[in-house]
Formats: sequence, C-alpha cells, structure tokens
Amino acid sequence: MPELSLSTDVQFLPGVGPDVAPLLRKLKIETLEDLLWHLPRDVLDFSHVARPEDLKPEAEQSVHGIVVDVDVKTLRNGRTLTACLIDCGSGFVRGVWFNQPWMRKKLQDRQRVLFSGKPKVNQGRWEFTHPEVQWLDDDDEGAGGLILTRYRLTDGMKLPHLKRLISTALVECGDLICDRLPESFLKLHQLPSLRTALRDVHQPESMENYHRARRRIVFEDLLEFQLGVALRRRQWVEQRDAPVFQTSAKIDSRIRRLFPFEFTDGQKAAIRDVVSDVQSGNAMHRLLQADVGAGKTAVAAYAMLLALANGAQSVLMAPTELLANQHAHTLRELLAGSQVDVEILTGSLKPAVRRETLERISSGAAQLVVGTQAVIQEGVEFAKLGLVVIDEQHKFGVAQRAKFSRPEGDLSPHVLVMTATPIPRSLCLTQFGDLDLTVVKDQPQGRQPVVTTRIQSAEQKKKAWEFLKEKLSSGRQMYVVCPLVEENASSEQASAEQIFKRMQQSLPEFRSGLVHGRMDRGLREQTMLQFRDHEIDVLVSTTVIEVGVDVSNATLMVILGAERFGLSQLHQLRGRVARGKFRGFCFLVSEASSAEAVARLSVLEETSDGFVVAEKDFELRGPGDILGTRQHGNVPLRFGDFLRDSQLLTEARDEASRLVESGEFDSVEYASLKRSVLDRFSRLFDLPQSG
Repeated sequence: MPELSLSTDVQFLPGVGPDVAPLLRKLKIETLEDLLWHLPRDVLDFSHVARPEDLKPEAEQSVHGIVVDVDVKTLRNGRTLTACLIDCGSGFVRGVWFNQPWMRKKLQDRQRVLFSGKPKVNQGRWEFTHPEVQWLDDDDEGAGGLILTRYRLTDGMKLPHLKRLISTALVECGDLICDRLPESFLKLHQLPSLRTALRDVHQPESMENYHRARRRIVFEDLLEFQLGVALRRRQWVEQRDAPVFQTSAKIDSRIRRLFPFEFTDGQKAAIRDVVSDVQSGNAMHRLLQADVGAGKTAVAAYAMLLALANGAQSVLMAPTELLANQHAHTLRELLAGSQVDVEILTGSLKPAVRRETLERISSGAAQLVVGTQAVIQEGVEFAKLGLVVIDEQHKFGVAQRAKFSRPEGDLSPHVLVMTATPIPRSLCLTQFGDLDLTVVKDQPQGRQPVVTTRIQSAEQKKKAWEFLKEKLSSGRQMYVVCPLVEENASSEQASAEQIFKRMQQSLPEFRSGLVHGRMDRGLREQTMLQFRDHEIDVLVSTTVIEVGVDVSNATLMVILGAERFGLSQLHQLRGRVARGKFRGFCFLVSEASSAEAVARLSVLEETSDGFVVAEKDFELRGPGDILGTRQHGNVPLRFGDFLRDSQLLTEARDEASRLVESGEFDSVEYASLKRSVLDRFSRLFDLPQSG
C-alpha cells in the first residue's frame, strides 16, 4: 500500500477498495482530500433531546418522534393554523404554525421528525409554537447527548459507512491539511486552524464546536471570493487615462432641457454620482439599480449626452433587439431636431447595412450607438469610445462586461451598468461587488402603485373580466401575458397563438394583437407600434414585453399561469402598466392551489416594492435563477450560503477590501491565499493567472 497523502486515490484508503471507490466517485470524491472536504449537509442536535415528561416550559429543548396526525384549520380572523401531533414514545407533543399552510404537505404521516424550540403547556399537552423541524432518515438513529452529522449520499452508500471512511481519513492524513490563512490573520479574527475546523465539523463534540468550525470554513470560502472581487475592483481603479468629462451649469442646463419632465430626487442623486465619476480621471465602474419605472434610462441618457458634449462616443448594450430598438427610439425622440446621429447595431442587420454602420462607428460619425451583443463582436471598432452603458446587467455575464472594461487603447471607457430588476443585497456584494452602487427607489411624481390581485376561482375570473371590459371601454389598453411553456419555444408560440384566438372570440368588440419571440422581427415591431399608437386594444404576448415596452395608456395586465414565473419577473412584467398617470391593475391568474404557490403570489399582492420582492424571490428560488443560470451558472461558492451566511458575507467583504486596498494582500505572508484566489477566480473576474 502506498504512503497515504491528500492526493492519494480514495480507493487506497482502508475500507474503500475497488468496490466502494466508484460510489465515492459519484459523489465527486476522487482523492483523500476530496473525502475530507465532503462536508456535512446538515447536523442534528440530540444534545438537548428530552422526553415529554421531562420538558420544562420556555427553555430551549428538542423532542423527536413519529408524525401521527396533521390538521389545518382556518380561524375566524382568516388566519390558518397548522397543527401536527407526534408520538415520542412516552407521550405526545404538538407543534403549531400560524399562516404556514404548506407545512401540511411537509409533515407526512409516520415521518420521524425532530422539533426544537421553547415548549409550553396548552390544554394539558406540551406544545411547540413554530418549532424548528428536522426530518429524520432511517440512518438517523440518534441518542441523547449526540451531535449527528448527515452527508450527501448516493445509491449503495450508507451513512455509517461514509462516516467511518471520513473518520479514517482524518486519522490518516488530517494533519497534512495546511492553512492558507496566515497565523496572524487567524488570531486577529479568532478563527481555529483549518485542521481543527475540519475535525470539528465532521466530529463535533458540541453544537458550539460545529458552528465555530463551519464558520471558519465558510469564512475562508467567502473571503476568497471577495478577494477576487476586490482585486477586480483594484484592477479597474488603477486603469488611469480614463477620459475626463467636463461639465458646467450651461452643459447641464442644455441636457436637462431635452427631457420633458423634472428628474426625481433619486435620479438627481444618481446623476451626481455619475458626474463625480466621469470627472475623477479614473474610469467609472458603477451599477445603477432601480425599481421598475424609477427612470434609470433617463439617468443613462443624461450620461450619454454628457459624453457627447465632451466629444466622446457612447454605446448602450441591451439584452434583446426589442429593448435595443426601444432605447434607440427614446434617444431619437430626445434628440429630435438635433444633428446627433443615433445608430443601432444588432445581429439582424443586413450585410450592407451592417458594413455601413460599422464604418460610421469606426469613423466617429456615429456618436450614440445602441445595440445588442452585436456591439462587442469582432470587427466593431469605435473611434473615441468614452462611455459604455450595459442595460439589464443580470442578463449578461461578467466576461461580457469585461469586453468593454479591458482597455485595448490609451483610454478606458467609463462603464455604467444598470438593472430594473432589484437585486438582493447579498448578491450585490458578490456578483457586483467590484462596482460602485447607486440605488434609485423613488418613482416619478404622480406614478401610482399597481393594484395586484390573485385570481383563482371561476367567480373571481368572471368579476375580473367584467372589470377589464369596463376599463377597455373607457379607453385603456391591456396586456395578456401567456404562461411560460417549459418544453420549447415553439410550444410557447403555439400557446400564445391559441390565447390570441381566444381573446378575439371573447373580446370581439376590441382590437387584439399578438407578439412573441419567434415572430418576424418587422411584424413584431409593427404590432408594438400599433399598440403604442392605440390601434390595438389588447396585446397578447409572451415575456418579450418584460422590459423596454413603454405604453402609458396600457394600464391593464392579465398574467396567465402566474405560478410558473419567478416573483421578480412578475414584478418586472407588472411594471409595464405603471408607466403613466392612470392607476395600473395586474391580475395573476393561477390554477395552482398549493400553499407554496399561494404564498409566493401573495407577496406581489402585499407589496409593490421591488426590493422586498427581490429578497423574497431570492429566498424562495436561490441566486442562480435570479441572476440567470445560462450566463452565470452556479455562483462559485464551495460551502457558503447567501441567506444563511449573509452576516459573514459582509464581514468577508470588509476584510477583503481592507487587505487589498492596504496592499497587505500582496505581501509574502498571503502568497498561498492569493494563489488560491487567482486559481479559482482569474477567469471569472478577468484577473491575471497565478502562474
């Protein structure tokens, strides 16, 4: 047998062999080091488990037993009460939850569970109100005084066997684990060594030991990511030679005169941030985050006009042709009567038109350029690019942003990235931590929140359609958004066409139109123009209208199959009917009656604050769906959890900023940690390789 090391193939560990090794490989465990880093997915605290007869009132305790009865009642005040009775062997204990009807499905008959909380006696029986619940597996034969770790398994691998293998690996090579964090850093933050942390996370003697060990491991994971972000930020800041845009009261006045409205306080503050950046001599690298309808496009337009006043070109990149065309239309309307040339560059341009457009961009004749990702394709050269605006940043990856941020000439353009999809704070600290952040929350004067109503029953549908017909008769317009179809885009097209026919039949007195992503672009744009000019009353659409469609008279929206959409996407969609002086109405039609679906859609009924919606959406769906898994994949953390570790994330960001900005991170003491950071994140953040 070879001498064991961290890089030893796992099959050579005693107890593994050629039969068990393939099972471990299914868990992505190839080496002994991989086995040591196969951390517990959960931990059960049996150290405070009590029998019913030994419980004490209002003290933190746990009981475990088998579910024998679950019931949901609606109380007189409209709230729900979910009650679960468990058999603990020597007696029965009840758990109760208010307004959490979905617990009924989670608590199945004969399940073994662990309730934790502070019990009290109610009607002669011990009762836990909103207890923490952990579901026990067949392998969870816990006993009093134990901390039981649980791991991700695969078919054929039993928990006791895996735990024995991890224990053997700890004995054989646990001492070979080396710290990347310097000893001085560990002392400063009162962190145990990595060797100690790995032992205590696998074999905790107490919950305090486990939490301390997990905190140590997660903190390093979050710190490495935040150090990558901080290095990216420093690299950007150190790019000197950014164009300095001069401004004056005269220039400011000339720009503001072009806008047919007064800026809100939030927009004014955002413009001050932008002006300060572009006058600093360092390239701007700012994220403008705004709620739906808060006017982020106006701020971007101001910045582009300021660049124009300083003789520089600007480019605005949008995720779709529809949105790019909308932006181009907005800018052309602002600049009507001027000599400013607004060019559009998308993938659908005919070859001859594309060649002419590229020539105008490279010569500098095209002063404002709006386009899709076509603006970063090979062959696009700007004469004097001074400002880049990237719209709906969450739909693009970091590498796409880097196409602009990596200077190829003498000057680095200023970059303003923006999104109308509010992003949870913890994601701002990670995906966009290298950007300065400006948040615009206030709405233009006179803008009213959208009234949002969930529709399920036949009676509710009847009343809703009567209301909608009345509003249409008074001159308003309506969107009907088709449900997402998971199979493929053609199915979604078929769904849209079917609903369009249904609208024509049920609303024959009103003019209906149809748009979807697979339509001919010219026909789609023509239909949108007809809707904008009120030649169409009812627009049946897929989610192509999610962003960029601005029709102030369209104040009605019906979203079919609403439970299939994410909360942030629903909030974005209903923003289409909050564009003018009339109050908007959004009806969420859902056949789903599950407690989860009801709870999700109720969030939109209760709040019009996109930032609140985003946090709830993040909590329910996780970061991948919010950021767009196609572009970002999984957020590259090994052990951390954005929700559970949000406080630790903030600490890691502050410490990473301190280390990088002070230069301490460049010292020999941190060489091992820096190498690890660059190995993990050099490609993601466009950083130099570690070598």
